[in-house]
Amino acid sequence: MLVITIPGRGTLCLEYLVLDLNGTLTLDGVLIAGVAERLERLREQLRVYLLTADTRGTASKLAGDLMVTLKCICSSAESERKRAFVTELGETEVVALGNGANDGGMLKAAALGIAVLGPEGLATTALSAADLVVPGITEALDLLLVPDRLIATLRC
Repeated sequence: MLVITIPGRGTLCLEYLVLDLNGTLTLDGVLIAGVAERLERLREQLRVYLLTADTRGTASKLAGDLMVTLKCICSSAESERKRAFVTELGETEVVALGNGANDGGMLKAAALGIAVLGPEGLATTALSAADLVVPGITEALDLLLVPDRLIATLRC
């Protein structure tokens, strides 16, 4: 569990990290440098889920390599299915990271939604649903590894 107290916002007791795959963790289907090492450290505190429609067919191998749990969703109504998955886990215990239009629902539902502006861009629906925006996936994961950075940004 990752416990983060944010002045003016309260305490987050996070159990789960839910990650979008394409455009968030990968660029053109290839894992972005630095992600594996950071996820290895975060697995000590959080149960990590890779949530994807697997449009490139790489999710199973990546999930195995990263030692995270894969949750494939069908490619229709993705935003709603991702939001429903976060709700099933327990919204108040989830931090979600994503960049696409189909990530808006999960970013909004999660206790902490982080929009990732990566090389593939950031959909405005994800942007408006998130609690904060970061310039890349490694910066997003670093916020969880060094929570004082997160607190500095979100405190009221």
